Amino acid sequence: MKNKAILGKKLGMTQVFSADGKVTPVTVVLAGPCPVVQVKTVARDGYSAVKVGFDPIREKLLTKPVLKQFEHAGVQPCRYLKEFRLENAESYEVKQVISVDIFAEGDKVDVVGMTKGRGFSGVIKRWNQHRLKETHGVGPVHREVGSMGPISTPSRVFKNKHLPGQYGHEQVTIQNLEVVKVDSARGVLLIKGGIPGPKGGLVCISDSVKAKGDNK
Repeated sequence: MKNKAILGKKLGMTQVFSADGKVTPVTVVLAGPCPVVQVKTVARDGYSAVKVGFDPIREKLLTKPVLKQFEHAGVQPCRYLKEFRLENAESYEVKQVISVDIFAEGDKVDVVGMTKGRGFSGVIKRWNQHRLKETHGVGPVHREVGSMGPISTPSRVFKNKHLPGQYGHEQVTIQNLEVVKVDSARGVLLIKGGIPGPKGGLVCISDSVKAKGDNK
């Protein structure tokens, strides 16, 4: 189970230079502040978790059930409300603010986000398939899916066959990414490599569950 987590917004990518001139591509994430809205305990709820908010908005933009949770906690309404199951969840308190300082340079983190939505796509874009031969007698099916299987047996399309369809806009987790820099003044994390989602997309950052060795 994880020990620390925070919500953030992907701002884009840039690069940083080390002392020896080495270039590292990084993703800039505006992480937090995330006020604690609710703390769940094993005794009361059957499991331990902490519910946090992110990105303050006007009250009129929320539904009444969600708004009541913020009012009950005495916390400013936020656009996003997320629950994290943490080992030390019961050590948090309502109204406590989780900031980017919970991470340090060199930490290994897992990042969860929604990939860019690309709409209805063909098999070449969606599954990286090859085109058919562009010779006489083949067209006009150069970019189509290809053979669907024998006609007589089994007289159906096999399950899980790669076909055209909705591509993107799915939850993806990237594991074992390294925190290159923590900017507490701006509330920004610089994470090595790319993370899923478009600019402005919501991401969940937590300590890695498969990292080699202990996080700082």
